[in-house]
Order: sequence, then C-alpha cells, then structure tokens
Amino acid sequence: MIQKVRPHPSQNEPLLFELSSPGKRGYQLPELDVPAADPAVELGGENVRSEIEDFPEVSEVEAIRHFTRLSSWNYGIDLGLYPLGSCTMKYNPRVNEAVARLDGLSWIHPYQSEDLSQGAMEIVAALERALAEITGMDAVTVQPAAGAHGELAGIFLVRAFLESRGNARKRVLVPDSAHGTNPATVRMAGYEVANAASNERGMVDIEALKQMVDEDVAAMMITNPNTLGVFEEEILEIGRILHAKGALLYMDGANMNALAGIARPGDFGVDAMHLNLHKTFSTPHGGGGPGAGPVAVKRFLEPFLPLPRLKRSDAGWRWDYERPQSIGRVRAFYGNFGVLVRALAYIMAHGGDGLKRATLDALLNANYIRKRLEPHYEIAYPTPTMHECVFSDRRQAAHGVGTGAIAKRLIDYGFHPYTVSFPLIVRGALMIEPTETESKRELDLFADAMIAIAQEAEENPELVRTAPHSTRTAKVDEAGAARRPVLKWRRTT
Repeated sequence: MIQKVRPHPSQNEPLLFELSSPGKRGYQLPELDVPAADPAVELGGENVRSEIEDFPEVSEVEAIRHFTRLSSWNYGIDLGLYPLGSCTMKYNPRVNEAVARLDGLSWIHPYQSEDLSQGAMEIVAALERALAEITGMDAVTVQPAAGAHGELAGIFLVRAFLESRGNARKRVLVPDSAHGTNPATVRMAGYEVANAASNERGMVDIEALKQMVDEDVAAMMITNPNTLGVFEEEILEIGRILHAKGALLYMDGANMNALAGIARPGDFGVDAMHLNLHKTFSTPHGGGGPGAGPVAVKRFLEPFLPLPRLKRSDAGWRWDYERPQSIGRVRAFYGNFGVLVRALAYIMAHGGDGLKRATLDALLNANYIRKRLEPHYEIAYPTPTMHECVFSDRRQAAHGVGTGAIAKRLIDYGFHPYTVSFPLIVRGALMIEPTETESKRELDLFADAMIAIAQEAEENPELVRTAPHSTRTAKVDEAGAARRPVLKWRRTT
C-alpha cells in the first residue's frame, strides 16, 4: 500500500495560526534582577488581560522559516521584469537605500528643532531645486505623499488662484485617456468633470477641445505622454486654447520617465504638475507605498503652495508659515522624507546626462518590445510609442482568449503580468512598460513568452483560458472572491 505523504510546508505554507502550539516562545529572557510587579496593580485590572485570544505561539525558527518561505513565493524587481504599464517599476539602485538609511537621516525625528535639522532641510531644498530644473517650473513643494495626493494639491492650487481672481469656475476637463485618479481628484476639489475625447491617433481632439473651453472651465488635467504611451503633439496649442480663456493647464507627471532630461513641461505651457518620485526617481513601490507626489508650479502659483515653505535666512534654513494665500498644509510634517532622500540620490548619481540616457533607454526598450510583439498582437494606435506600448487582445479574443487570461498565462512563464484592461478606451488592453533598467536578454525572454502565448491562443486556447497552471493556487473565481471575501481567520477547533 502506497502511503500518502504530505508535501513539505515550503510547497503549501500553512497560516502562522495553524503552526501555533501552546507554550511555544521565540525568545528567552534572564531572571529579573529587580522586584517583580503585578501588572494589574500597576496598570489597573481593566487594562490587563491574561492572554491575547488566538495569538500564535511559535518558536523563533518556525517564525523565520514561515516568513522566509512566504517571501520565496513573491515576485519582485530583484527577480525579474515588471512590465506594468503606467507604473514605471524600474530597478532601484542600492546606493539609494544606503543613503536613505544613514543614521542621521533614517533616525531623524519629525519634531526635531530647525537648528538640528539643517542637513535634512538642505536635502529638501536641493531636491526642490533639482525638480524645478528638470520640469522647467519655478517652484516645487515635496509635501504631498503620493501621485494622487499631488494631483489633489495641484487642483487645490488652481482653485485657490482662480478664487483670488474672483471666480473659481465650475469644470475641469479630463481626457478619456487619463489616469483614473484624475476625475476623482476633480470631484474631490469641488469641480465638475468634463470628458475630452481622443482622436484616431490617441491624442486630444483639438477641434473638440476648442468647443469645450469656455469661461466656466478652470483647467485641463492632461497626462503627457498619455496612458496610451503617446506624446500629445499638440500640447502647445492645447495650452494656448486654455490660456486664451483664462484656464490653466495641469499635467499628470506619472509618465515623466519618458521626458526627464529631454523635454520640460514648463517649456510647453504647463502651469502646474505633479511628479511620482517613486516611479521616475526610483523608490521601491507597489502594494500601497511608499511614495511621494511633489507639485511643481509656475511663479504665479507659488504663493498658494502648501505651508510651511523653506526659507533661507542668515541663521540657516527655517520654515515659513507666514503665507496668507497658501492652501494650507496637505500632510503632516514635510512629505515622505525617505523617498525624498532616495530621489535626490538617484538624481545626483545620474546627473543631467545620465537622466537623459535613462530616458532614451526607456524609450528604446518600449519600442523594441512593440516591434517584437506587433506581428502577434494588435497595437492599439499606430502613433509612435514613447516609454510604454498598448496592445489590444482583439486577435486573441477571436479564439476566446482575453487579456486577463493572457496575463495569467504569463505567470506560468515566470513573469509578472502587464497592466490588464487599461486604459479603458482600448478594448482588452495589454499595457506594457519595460523601463530603462531591463537588458535586451530580459526583454527577449519576455517577448518570447508573449509570442508563445499568442501561438497557444490560436492552437490551444483552453490552455490559456485555464491558466495559471504552475502556481501554488490555481485560477481563482475572482467574481466570487470579490462577492464573498474571507477577511478574518477563525479557529475552527
């Protein structure tokens, strides 16, 4: 009789609660060398409990192995390519981490006095100067904590400026190729959203825009390059149309990785914009953080920037709170400081020539992927690609295979999926952004996998539809999981 053997936990790791055994400890402490105290007496009986219900009790080695095994299941940028479009998931140089973890920076306290924070304040000032130069703008605040937060701060700035002129106006124009956070930002800032349509080349329709812009329009939020990876060639004309009616041009800078060192938004008519430091300027991100969303503005918007602002005096750097037109503070303290340090380290390590080279490499890599995949997947728009390319699943859908199935099959080939079904104006979108940090070998491995999946979709579509096949968890019922999520572990015995 063949005995059924359970697989090793590394193949099917149980929950920490399931590993638990009463009385196990991950530590040992020496005997007290002071009189013992009764917690109930010292803290009050109502503040003390004899045990934490269902708290897992494991040994040190069990805890270490549990989390190490789980980490081996993860996919990370140190393992391979992240082709997520519009995310700029580039490799993060270790020098960034080394600098950010210097004791004097990683342990600085946010309530530390100005006199003892001069080094940190100089870092913030240097980063603001660098970002102003890179964007072609006049002033920068690094206070916002993420891209969407920067958007909100930026539209608040637009509103404050227009209110100072006597009319905040009613609407903000948002292209149909915009990031999903843009219309949400507009509504949170108290404006109506007006959709600006794209033309057959994936750019803002100029003639339609002319009809939309009137004295009720406060601004337009445009992503350039947009989420199709297409540069808005008429950006100067867009700015002129808006400015002629007293409206402002706001740029979502999430795709600045296609422009840094080559083109400056301030030079083509942008009045305000945010940057995603964690994307373009390299901080590990995803899964909720960390991030930073600095806002850069032209000089006429500077008085409205969040307070406090850095101000140089004979005694050194000081925080300036005397700003009557400011929109106020948008975050506690002054931004995600560790992300700011990493961004400045990245910028200084590259220099101007290095940033330009990185951008050119990002454009080259995206176009290489496009050329390799175009015979097998339908490109969404024929317009030249910048830092990312967007395909449609139209050819594969003819065989019953959609973009979601292709993405899950890609997992079987050892790659993280691309961005699925976005932007929404592309049917069954496959959005791919390789970034500048990938080698030709890695790009070829990815392209070969995508080409193999395209062939499978024609010859054996069921194989793709039922993917992934090599993961510890088989294909899940996503609709069912969304309707009936399991949010809390509960002991059953």
